[in-house]
Amino acid sequence: MIFFVHWDLTFYTAAVCVKPFVDNYDYQTSSVFTADETYIKVRGIKGYIWFIMDPAKRSIIGYQISDNRGVGPCILAMRMAFRHLKELPKIFKFIADGYSAYPLAATEFAKKFKENFKFEITQVIGLTNDDAVSKQYRPYKQMIERLNRTYKASYRPTNGFDNYDGANYDLALWVAYYNFLRPHKHNHFKVLNEVEMLKGADNMPGKWQLLIFLGQQTILQMQKNQAASSNCS
Repeated sequence: MIFFVHWDLTFYTAAVCVKPFVDNYDYQTSSVFTADETYIKVRGIKGYIWFIMDPAKRSIIGYQISDNRGVGPCILAMRMAFRHLKELPKIFKFIADGYSAYPLAATEFAKKFKENFKFEITQVIGLTNDDAVSKQYRPYKQMIERLNRTYKASYRPTNGFDNYDGANYDLALWVAYYNFLRPHKHNHFKVLNEVEMLKGADNMPGKWQLLIFLGQQTILQMQKNQAASSNCS
């Protein structure tokens, strides 16, 4: 029992430290985003994971776990993807399936941020190319569907999660691994986002330690920024 408690605390601590670095990293996004949602089980009940990917680099730039498939979690995933943008690129495409949450979320961004974040969802409908839009943009949809399958391959042995906290911690660590530590075949077996400090580690445990350190530094910087903002107000 002591072993499992210790492992859970280590897992939780690592996720809490790593997540701020992963979520606030500037991925230098391109002008095309693609999104999809997939299913998980939490105590045997269906839950959802929302992924947003930059197809140019294949990085995960937005993600969210939710107990519902409404527009709220879709907006949260989009906020993460747009975090470092003051305005959208002039030629911007957001590619998703035919689910209604994506257009509704886009409408909310347009209402709040006006012209700077006004965009339409390019919807790839169905499994076959029955229209010109689906034919043109299907490859982007296939990219994020492959991402879903990659995640499911690591998720499947867990047989689901006991609670949403555990699901969130697991996803944060998995996104960190996918974006910064995992060699990708299409990138000549290099990581998607090279961080200079991580190059100094010879093995995976060492890379994780450095990633946790980078997360701690991010937390400290966020605290400093918040304190400076409070002092100015």
